[in-house]
Amino acid sequence: MAKLSIDDQTARVERMTGYEGRYRETDGYTIAFEKFEEGGDFTPFYKGLPDDRCQSHHWGYVVKGRLIMHMPDGDEVVEAGEAYYTPPGHTDELDPGTVLVEFSPTEELARTLAVVGQNIEG
Repeated sequence: MAKLSIDDQTARVERMTGYEGRYRETDGYTIAFEKFEEGGDFTPFYKGLPDDRCQSHHWGYVVKGRLIMHMPDGDEVVEAGEAYYTPPGHTDELDPGTVLVEFSPTEELARTLAVVGQNIEG
């Protein structure tokens, strides 16, 4: 069994301006607690992936704030207190102060984040 808390000091932590994520990998999945202090539309970070969209499945829960999933057939809004599932082929936008807990297949997520990281650095 694996578990993760929002302030887990033993988790892998990623930080950048306006963002903090805590991650734990187990059995091919990544558990994440993510805080988006500044929010924003993250669509530009997926440039270079197929269709310029995230290529990972995600299951999650919005603890605080609001998440907008931009899908090819329209937007889906997920509010605080709601759980969600999204397949590959989306981009996302978050309100400032949004907090999520999310579960994703580790390999899919890693391939996507490699491109996202290059876009952030570029």
